Amino acid sequence: MTPPEIERPDWFRSAVVYQVYPRSFQDSDGDGVGDLRGIRSRLDHLEMLGVDVIWLSPVYRSPQADNGYDISDYEDIDPTFGTLADFDELLEDVHARGMKLVMDLVVNHTSDEHPWFVESRSSRDNPKRDWYWWRPARAGTEPGRPGSEPTNWESFFSGPTWQWDEPTGEYYLHLFDRKQPDLNWENPEVRHAVYAMMRRWLDRGIDGFRMDVINLISKHPDLPDGAVRSGSAFGDGFPYYAAGPRLHEYLQEMHREVFAGRVGLLTVAETPGVTQSEAVLFTDPARREVDMVFQFDHVGLDHGPGSKFHTRTLEPGELAASFTSWQDALAEVGWNSLYLANHDQARPVSRFGDDDRWWRESATALATILHLQRGTPYIYQGEEIGMTNTVFSSIEDFRDVESLNHFAHEIARGSSPAEALLGLSSQSRDNARTPVQWEDAPQAGFTTGVPWLAVNPNADRIFAAAQYDDPRSVFSHYRALVRLRHEMPVVAHGSFARIDAGDPAIFAFERRWKDDRMLVVANLSSDPRRPVWPGVLAEWSAAPVVLGNGAQPASLDAELPPWAAQVRTA
Repeated sequence: MTPPEIERPDWFRSAVVYQVYPRSFQDSDGDGVGDLRGIRSRLDHLEMLGVDVIWLSPVYRSPQADNGYDISDYEDIDPTFGTLADFDELLEDVHARGMKLVMDLVVNHTSDEHPWFVESRSSRDNPKRDWYWWRPARAGTEPGRPGSEPTNWESFFSGPTWQWDEPTGEYYLHLFDRKQPDLNWENPEVRHAVYAMMRRWLDRGIDGFRMDVINLISKHPDLPDGAVRSGSAFGDGFPYYAAGPRLHEYLQEMHREVFAGRVGLLTVAETPGVTQSEAVLFTDPARREVDMVFQFDHVGLDHGPGSKFHTRTLEPGELAASFTSWQDALAEVGWNSLYLANHDQARPVSRFGDDDRWWRESATALATILHLQRGTPYIYQGEEIGMTNTVFSSIEDFRDVESLNHFAHEIARGSSPAEALLGLSSQSRDNARTPVQWEDAPQAGFTTGVPWLAVNPNADRIFAAAQYDDPRSVFSHYRALVRLRHEMPVVAHGSFARIDAGDPAIFAFERRWKDDRMLVVANLSSDPRRPVWPGVLAEWSAAPVVLGNGAQPASLDAELPPWAAQVRTA
């Protein structure tokens, strides 16, 4: 592995990030839940893959209402995952292997069991009352009854965004679960407490943060009602709690207070609903905010008019068009995070590929078009071996709070259990959270106990150990893609230009850097497709294929088999 050049401020352009969701990665003690020692035991896998950065989903102390994204102590490790000593040993091992470790940072909200909130809700005159968003009931209504909430906003996890607190006679805001009250970033004491905590983690040796829903920290101070969605009892508050008036001020302050003067760090902002113009502002190096953003346009393409659980079938070319739009938008200023999977998204080979007949081909084709764009690619655990969506028979199979709340909401609206399960089966976050399939062994080698979430039934045929020495495997293809980024500056630094291949199902683009060029061509469909090239054929016809995911056509204008992908250089 060639480590990134940490002395360069843009070292992350040649880096590949790997997300570990600890609960499902590797269990070391037989309790059925992954942990820090389990991660240490599988670092050989990550070193073999060649990744540069490990992004660790939350391991802080938490009641686990949202699997760790509800933090009750930012500076301790939850006993589920181990101890601070275990963390320090993991960090040391990661650094010894030439990799970096980035922590998830969740500071839009805390757990309702965090000492800050315990104080805040203790009385109206507590000094920390204003550390969270508290409001009285809507005028003219009976407090605590439906419809008396201060605003009509709908939670990300269904239902209202306000929870009535009987002892103090006010509501508190929670954009997510009721056990995740939103911090009030208008209060400078909140901001500086967060910055101090971040500095202490950096002083401990971590290499940066991925900041969860960070574009929600600035709300419109008036908290106005949102437009009521069709068929819903609630309003859309997103325009009033996302990308608020002080967001960039807060991020620039965070940079000055936390990151300035430190080298080799990675700062990533998760920004649901971010526009392309906003993304440029976030990632323009001159503004000193963050290195890159996670945008959501491409992972929202299959969402229907009701919600993500009411899916629609993509038209050929939609995914490629979305990627191209973002490549063009950040071509001159800014930087893209490249991803198809994470802990909140269904498995890409099932969602965007063909996990039946063309499982290997579609998994590797999607990886090819993702990793060779301009931006920093992210691999979510199991993606590198082609893990798929799982099988759910009933609501008892689910663990995710979003899925459970959606099911209850649909049943309350009159849907049958079968109807309510339809969208969950394909889009539930639990699809991404089944244990990593390591070997052909009980529980796929993840645990010697009973896993917290059932192992995917296909673990007997899709597992890591079978792929390490197979040059045609999904894992081997990912390794090759990582090497290309490390070894070819055109991948890390080159420009991006889409090429019309005469068929929307064929995604073709060219990368250029100084005198180096790269052509990427992929048939993103389960049918053979023949490209029609607009003058590019002669220029590239004699160029060598440096990577493919199967038998390659004899010429560039030949018919492409289903999910065929090839990379040529000149």
